[in-house]
Amino acid sequence: MNYDLAIIGAGWAGFNAAIRAKGLGLKVALIEKDQLGGTCLNRGCIPTKALIQSAKVYTLTKKSEIFGIKVTNPQIDFSKIQERKDKIIQQLSHGLQFMLRGIDLFKDEAKLLSPGELKVGSQTLKTKFILIAVGSRPMELKGLVFDGKKIVSSDEILNLKEVPGSLLIIGGGVIGCEFANLFSSLGTQVLIAEKMPQLLPGQDQELAKKLENAFKKKGIKVSTNTDAQTLELRDFDLALLCVGRTPDTKGLSLEKIGLNLEKERIMVDEYLKTNIANIYAAGDCTGQIMLAHFASYQGRIAAENIASPNNPKKINTASVPSCIFSDPELASVGMDEEGAKNKGIDIKVNRFDFKGSGMAHILDEAEGFIKIVSDKKTEQILGASIIGPRATELIGILTLAVSSRLKISQIQDTIFAHPTLTESIAETLKEGYGV
Repeated sequence: MNYDLAIIGAGWAGFNAAIRAKGLGLKVALIEKDQLGGTCLNRGCIPTKALIQSAKVYTLTKKSEIFGIKVTNPQIDFSKIQERKDKIIQQLSHGLQFMLRGIDLFKDEAKLLSPGELKVGSQTLKTKFILIAVGSRPMELKGLVFDGKKIVSSDEILNLKEVPGSLLIIGGGVIGCEFANLFSSLGTQVLIAEKMPQLLPGQDQELAKKLENAFKKKGIKVSTNTDAQTLELRDFDLALLCVGRTPDTKGLSLEKIGLNLEKERIMVDEYLKTNIANIYAAGDCTGQIMLAHFASYQGRIAAENIASPNNPKKINTASVPSCIFSDPELASVGMDEEGAKNKGIDIKVNRFDFKGSGMAHILDEAEGFIKIVSDKKTEQILGASIIGPRATELIGILTLAVSSRLKISQIQDTIFAHPTLTESIAETLKEGYGV
């Protein structure tokens, strides 16, 4: 069979590339050995947030008397929580299958025979272009490997049958913090062991410290500057190892066709093209920003560049939002204070505390703040960091501001509805709030 484009991997990068390529008139083959939606739908974004929402409802129910609602002795039914999560995945998966009409889907393993030929199960496909979008897998450490019983990955912990009494989380990054908050809310005694000096390495230091303090108030123990190898795993019912992810490129025979790899990462240029002219890569397997929304964006850009190779688009990494669905939520985009200062930019930092937000008090979530970094000379908004209610939604407005190079005055002159959390963004940029 002959195709214009064969895509290996139907995660967020591959799926969105397939949809875009079809829309541009290409004949597309989409190859997936596992499940549609990849990590995001089946083992990442969607299932974790479904579990987190259940935990949030439980937490809210326990403090419902604050809102004048009396609930006696709320109970957790973890099997029902898991059933709800699985149902959401199933519903979304059916939606993805419906959207793939007009695209040939092959549910099998792929191997590259040459830059224009693939072996898919017992079939051989010929194609003008190939897009590799095989995603990533959880990393292990020397001396700490997944056994599915005592030491589990972020994949395996999603399918627990019961809530553990105690949990050691090795790695205080995004995944570790989300699971810490989730299981602590369900009654688990949690310890986070992070090798670096702060939670969420690479994030704004002030936000990371604020989250650490919030965790400690909840009873979550946080141990930074700690090597997990020094801890006794027998002191915990379960250990979650979440120290990052690595590209999942094994088994594709990429080396045999001369594709340039670096520690399993597929090397691509700013147009997502590999060292082989007709082969592109997108998503986690490129080892760049390992976020589902960035993978989706890369997939679309790759499809457009394949369809129009004489007018290619460069990928933009300057305005990719980062979201952490803990309690409180965290989100950021663009430059933080330290990053801007390191580039020698004379900056202005505007700040607003959610204690000044009427809606935050209505929600009983008035802890946290917004910080917006701008160029003092041009007033261009360079970046923002948020910790507090609905931070993962609020960051969307500031992502648009950063990507569109908006100035402070353009936000100041925008009328936001009241009472809402979004008006806090305009409040942040009022005159007199900058330092």
